[in-house]
Amino acid sequence: MNHVQVLVYSASWCRDCREAKRFLETHNIPYIEIDIEETPGAADEVFAKVGKRAIPQFVIDGEWVQPYRPGRGFLYAEMCKRFGIADGSAKRGFSLFGRK
Repeated sequence: MNHVQVLVYSASWCRDCREAKRFLETHNIPYIEIDIEETPGAADEVFAKVGKRAIPQFVIDGEWVQPYRPGRGFLYAEMCKRFGIADGSAKRGFSLFGRK
């Protein structure tokens, strides 16, 4: 994988944020975390960029990406594709056709 800059807008209380960071760490993707509770203006920046207060948010080389969907959870296959990782959905007990 080429070197990309990844920012993660998150909060310590956010379960989806923990899962997003776990994904990055599992795949050895370095990132910079921006905690919206502790970084002045960070929550407002998320709202200004995506039009809602939703975390986690990835900023990948300047492109804002929401790595989860409410009701679906973390988007493993989509994030693997985006980062050029062999499909990691099986890692969580899923195949492209549903639960294994």
